[in-house]
Amino acid sequence: MYAFQTISGWPTIPFLHKPAPVVGVIRLDGVIGRVGPFNRGLTLANLADIIERTFRLKRLKAVALSINSPGGAAVQSSLIAGRIRDLAEENDVPVYAFAEDVAASGGYWLALAADEIYADEKSIIGSIGVVNRGFGFTEVIKRWGIERRVYTAGDKKAMQDPFMPENTADVDHLKSLLEDIHKNFEAMVREHREGKLQADENELFSGAFWT
Repeated sequence: MYAFQTISGWPTIPFLHKPAPVVGVIRLDGVIGRVGPFNRGLTLANLADIIERTFRLKRLKAVALSINSPGGAAVQSSLIAGRIRDLAEENDVPVYAFAEDVAASGGYWLALAADEIYADEKSIIGSIGVVNRGFGFTEVIKRWGIERRVYTAGDKKAMQDPFMPENTADVDHLKSLLEDIHKNFEAMVREHREGKLQADENELFSGAFWT
């Protein structure tokens, strides 16, 4: 039994009518990386099946990335964007990114998987930088008379222990790691947004964000 739809008053038989092209949509919503006890963040492990099924859709003409993410883990950002880019080139399908409330930091990295990026006038974009956050509790444990005991094999194994005073050499090492990731992020932007970068580069790669 066939279903009929009417176009301009004339019935159309589905198998005689040319099928409409398909645009696959991949929703990338939330923090990137493993978040909470149930691993609900955006990771390649969680998204791989969705991404691959989208690129296998029949009559696929384009893929749209709906992005609403403040960022997160740099490695997962790179893995997700890389997988999307690989499948786009393998299937010769254009990819378009649409920023919702925010596509910043790792969220912007995801957008770099697209051939073109679109954003609302109020979307938050950018934050091309890397951050490491932590706390120091040395004065707290001193006040409470608590003695910290740490034993390691390898003099760097307890680096950045929040209950021990900061070591200048350890801080320099951490900053060098952040700088390496930042340079990789910067290279991704230069490669995928070539010819479209108009802002002052010192400001562009400063970690600032904009509408």
